[in-house]
Amino acid sequence: MELNKQEYDKYVKAVTPVSPLAKNMVKAFVTGGAICLLGQISVTVMMNLWGMEKETAQTWMQLELILASVILTGFGIYPKLVKWGGAGALVPITGFANSVVAPAIEYKADE
Repeated sequence: MELNKQEYDKYVKAVTPVSPLAKNMVKAFVTGGAICLLGQISVTVMMNLWGMEKETAQTWMQLELILASVILTGFGIYPKLVKWGGAGALVPITGFANSVVAPAIEYKADE
């Protein structure tokens, strides 16, 4: 049985789930903002308490965020954060680290 274009469009609209755009945007904003806040706190602590130069503190902060992402991915926590926070968790450097580590963990689990 063939459907004409109007019937097909009606069918697609009926079966396609509606995404709560505003809610997803708020979750992404909160998630990305929390990651950035942690990074800024880290830089501020290293500069003010440990006397590091700004560039050095920023480099260490990036390493800390990458390490945290790798560890959280290994324990299965970061994928849950990504599912909840969407692009807010995928866009920062932590998302890149997660995308590198996750396939390696899956490969190791398949062995």
